[in-house]
Amino acid sequence: MTSSALQTALAHHRAWTGKDLATAMTYLADEVVLDAPAGRLTGIEAYREFLRPFAERFLIRAELVAAFGDETTALLMYDTETIPARSAPAAECVTVRDGKIVYNRFVFDRLPFEEFRRRQAGAA
Repeated sequence: MTSSALQTALAHHRAWTGKDLATAMTYLADEVVLDAPAGRLTGIEAYREFLRPFAERFLIRAELVAAFGDETTALLMYDTETIPARSAPAAECVTVRDGKIVYNRFVFDRLPFEEFRRRQAGAA
């Protein structure tokens, strides 16, 4: 049986990797806190603006590598194929309360995305 936190994390992951940000946002608490390589963001709108460019413009596909969880915490590891990088592994460790993600520690390698931005700027 899958824990409730893991079910929530997987549903959120399926939604945003399926480019359905409206559904993905329904799994987040209004005051969700996101710690990502770029820093801390607070609130669902900040989270949406962080995720939107990646999900809508760069993501080609995502493959789940592993998923574990209990009643309050879930950890997902996955690999994404993106426009900037053929392999962009990432991990999310989320805390879930009352069926909503209240905290996400999101880890990924920013280098391929920074290099892509530099190439885009150089071409302009």
